[in-house]
Amino acid sequence: MARQILFEHINVPGINTLETYVSKGGYQSLARAFKMTPDEVTEEVKKSGLRGRGGAGFPTGMKWSFLDKKSDKPRYLVCNGDESEPGTFKDRHLMMNIPHALIEGMIVSSYALGARTSYIYVRGEMMPVIRVLEKAIQEAYKAGYLGNNIQGSGYSLDLYVQPGGGAYICGEETALLESLEGKRGNPRNKPPFPAVWGLYGCPTVVNNVETIADVPWIVNHGGDAYAAIGIGKSTGTKLISACGNINKPGIYEIELGLPVEEFIYSDQYCGGIPNGKKLKAVVAGGSSVPILPADLILKTANGEPRLMSYESLNDGGFVSGTMLGSGGFIVYDEDQCIVRNLWNFTRFYHHESCGQCSPCREGTGWMEKVLHRIEYGHGKMSDIDLLVDVAKKIEGKTICPLGEAAAWPVASAIRHFRAEFEAHVSDPGSCCKKHLHREMTSVH
Repeated sequence: MARQILFEHINVPGINTLETYVSKGGYQSLARAFKMTPDEVTEEVKKSGLRGRGGAGFPTGMKWSFLDKKSDKPRYLVCNGDESEPGTFKDRHLMMNIPHALIEGMIVSSYALGARTSYIYVRGEMMPVIRVLEKAIQEAYKAGYLGNNIQGSGYSLDLYVQPGGGAYICGEETALLESLEGKRGNPRNKPPFPAVWGLYGCPTVVNNVETIADVPWIVNHGGDAYAAIGIGKSTGTKLISACGNINKPGIYEIELGLPVEEFIYSDQYCGGIPNGKKLKAVVAGGSSVPILPADLILKTANGEPRLMSYESLNDGGFVSGTMLGSGGFIVYDEDQCIVRNLWNFTRFYHHESCGQCSPCREGTGWMEKVLHRIEYGHGKMSDIDLLVDVAKKIEGKTICPLGEAAAWPVASAIRHFRAEFEAHVSDPGSCCKKHLHREMTSVH
């Protein structure tokens, strides 16, 4: 059985309550952390090799060390719980079922950063999650884990939950900060980075839910113990949201370095593909990462087994590799239409673009229209290269990464499945009529 850090007690009845959580060793990291200096806690996180679990994979301890400690302004820690990436649903499961793991992580992390006020920003549609967190925070206040002079340490912290603005763009850290300040969630130009000019113009760190929830284990067991799990620079465990054409969709905590093939076909994880069908493709890290065909998701271009790690999935760059991202693992069997899947993704990015940058605002709309044209039998061969050209004109030309998130799936789908796009143009009835029939029958 793989090592479990976050999910070790996830199925214990009542683990969402303070009493049960404490009985399973919860909040022990506070006493350990308070015996250390804030810099020592940060150093343990650095030694652990923990990387941001929200998608970027940036080293967490290094990000903490960027915080402007020379400023006399207040410091803030903000937890990014605005989980909006299509295919990703791990954070809401963690917050809903074991909320005190996140709260404990927020306290220890806030102590390390010198923050006296911290926020958990949760996607606005997830009201049940918000209510669970608010109840758990009240329990923590009553037990003396939050508020003034926590456990006699001299350290005080107030923690708040903030419902989000209901927009994918608010998952971008600076747009999240704008929303948290009560403004429209438009990304900011960087620099200055949040570590210098963040919430209310003060030094701020923004971390993902899973990232923060890992911190108590690191403090309890040491950074070296965490670094011993995983492979290379991909240390520790990772929550994977698995869905699509698999027998056992769900959320799995894996040790980084697990072979992709084992993750898909092992009964311990996804359990293989239903009805004995063949694997066609995988989106490994959420809708914003490049899609890979079966041969490249199981093995690298060099013929080595592809691993569930930051480095292995990215082996070959975007020519023959992809990204671990947020861990939104979507599996497609041989019957799935790549063109239709891409059109659905592009519809999403067009809808969710904040409109601040012209390449993204106009380009996502163009891609949606052209893909609709191809999918519904009105495309031209020149449309395929037009999509590639539009994607290039978006990538790297926007304030935030939403442009890349929209462009990468288009470029990779055409790179690896161009013949399928061409078939939609030369023989549109073969695929499009099937989709149209399904839509019409579902309506009636």
